[in-house]
Amino acid sequence: MASVLLAAGALAGAGPAAAQEAPQHRGGAAATLDGLKTYDKAVLRMEDGDQQIPAGLFEMAVDGGGTLKTYCVDVHRPTQEQAKYLETSWDQTSLGANRDAGKIRWILEHSYPQVNDLSVLAKRAGVDSLTEQTAAAGTQVAIWRYSDHVKVDALDPKAEKLADFLEKNARGAAEPRASLTLEPSAVSGKAGGRLGPVTVRTNADRVTVAPPADAASGVKVVGKDGKPVTTAVNGGELYFDVPADAADGSTALTVQATTSVPVGRAFAGATRSQTQILAGSSESTVSAAASATWAKKGAIPALSAEKNCAKGGVDITAANQGDEPFTFGLMGGEHTVPAGQSRTVTVPVQEDQAYDFTIEGPGGLTKNFKGILDCETSGAPGAAAGPGTGTLDQPGNRPAPATAGEAPLAADGPDLAETGSSDATPMILGIAVVFVVLGIAAVLFVRKKQPASDDE
Repeated sequence: MASVLLAAGALAGAGPAAAQEAPQHRGGAAATLDGLKTYDKAVLRMEDGDQQIPAGLFEMAVDGGGTLKTYCVDVHRPTQEQAKYLETSWDQTSLGANRDAGKIRWILEHSYPQVNDLSVLAKRAGVDSLTEQTAAAGTQVAIWRYSDHVKVDALDPKAEKLADFLEKNARGAAEPRASLTLEPSAVSGKAGGRLGPVTVRTNADRVTVAPPADAASGVKVVGKDGKPVTTAVNGGELYFDVPADAADGSTALTVQATTSVPVGRAFAGATRSQTQILAGSSESTVSAAASATWAKKGAIPALSAEKNCAKGGVDITAANQGDEPFTFGLMGGEHTVPAGQSRTVTVPVQEDQAYDFTIEGPGGLTKNFKGILDCETSGAPGAAAGPGTGTLDQPGNRPAPATAGEAPLAADGPDLAETGSSDATPMILGIAVVFVVLGIAAVLFVRKKQPASDDE
């Protein structure tokens, strides 16, 4: 029987670092946030008062090379410094349940930086001119009106006119396809045959195929014709060719390409950092991986995981290509997948919750799944507040707008004390309060014990 190791700390409140170690990724670009680069100011209208916030374009550095420009789609949640981001589908984020997600993509396609002739953009908005900063601010404001459904205005009148123009004219557009994925991400079967197919989905002209690292196993990556392959195209089918005498085991292949990531792709933080949506991409490195498990007999499971925002959890899928049932324990229950069948079990996870669990199978198979469930904007009803609650007026390293109810953004100067805020902040503050109270009590006790002076 396989076992699932559900660390109490992981599902009950693991820190972002745990999820960042090996987050779930279906493929595409992985990048590191480099900060807010092109921006102006906006005013967020809230019940307890107006708040001035930065609004504009972020930049990310792509792993392996490349640069991305993004806007934020979660106005109340701050970014985390140097946060890791992964390209993902809309249904893995707050965009999946947002009826206006398609309008956000339209705005991206019809505004800065996709329209980089600012005179043309200004004419469309009905103003005499726009700067890069005001164009970025106006675009971000229009996006927030659809991503968070909040009352927000650009501080600059020209940027506000652009925001109004974009909001009024936005039309629904389809979600863009991923830059690179492999479907499915896990296969299994008996040794002595070809396992697959694994289909390449990409907007690149061609991808390179890296063979399994454990060459000693004798497993090769081949095409539909059975010949070894080193490259593939969109729609191409890849197979793991496993020798009949191969010991029971598992391996993985990786595909990589250099391409422009499609505008409108979502980028989810591997930590609790506000979700971003792509506004522009240089030629960037994208990659994806798929695993294979084989055995001579018995249960032979292929295990994969995917966030399920609609059900508020993580779907664990086990496909058993063996000749015996595969049984595994999950969240206190036992699940059996008959030979030749597949089953998906949803693990409930709270919004903004880190998860970290491992499934063990026959032949030493171990699959670990980590990540954070971030399916709602932090201002949505019932959504948890973000861990970082400060704004940071420091170009290149600024979280976007703070959680509602805080002091307005300072006009000048960085608030360095807010940098790198985390889930430990409430506990630290609580400890500090306790020490202050104990200190006051000690002073009063000492004064009471001391004899009165002649002047008292």
